[in-house]
Amino acid sequence: MDWTRIKAVLFDLDGVITPTADVHMLAWREMFTGFLTSRGESRPYTDADYFDHIDGKPRYDGVRDFLASRGISLPEGDPDDDPAAETVCGLGNRKNATFNEIIARDGVRAYPGSLALLADLERQGVPAAVVSSSKNAVAVLRAAGLGERFGVIVDGRLAHNEGLSGKPAPDTYLRAAELLGVPRESCMVVEDAVSGIQAGRAGGFAMVLGVDRGAGVDALTGAGADLVVSDLEDVRP
Repeated sequence: MDWTRIKAVLFDLDGVITPTADVHMLAWREMFTGFLTSRGESRPYTDADYFDHIDGKPRYDGVRDFLASRGISLPEGDPDDDPAAETVCGLGNRKNATFNEIIARDGVRAYPGSLALLADLERQGVPAAVVSSSKNAVAVLRAAGLGERFGVIVDGRLAHNEGLSGKPAPDTYLRAAELLGVPRESCMVVEDAVSGIQAGRAGGFAMVLGVDRGAGVDALTGAGADLVVSDLEDVRP
């Protein structure tokens, strides 16, 4: 791995820095299991549905893509919809409420290997940014004790406010590189989701590093990862 080309690192958050991807998976499972049961659907929601249709995407896109996979059509609704509403936005808000309840109850602990890599980058003066589809990114970082670590955070809120397309489009990663003031050709993207790997590959970055937290080495490599590791403990500049 050639670190001489890397002048900045752009990290996904959930599943890369913090194990909150597991919390997202649990929240999605609870929400969609209840939804499918209430409709009398015989085919249950599984973790494969998460990786195939939801992982790494903006929340409402995940809802929309999962429903489409089951041939279910719901009104789009509005981002202000009550979580009880039977709309795309209502289901997304229902999942988000569950996620926040779990975070508030259990807290967040960052992966030790990720903290070690962040410390190495900081010592060497290599800037880093967080690029997350989640609108909860700031709250998650704060809960993990990393609220002041990143000067650049491109999350779901900023993407919405600036009209940036979510992953697998490269827009949010390109915006992070721009805010850091580092050319994309000198940035490395670090992702655990297929959609995020696709975003990194589409953006023309120096390197796309996959972290396999369950998506699978073959899936991440097939999406465009230059290298896949099981933990960032295995990566040192």
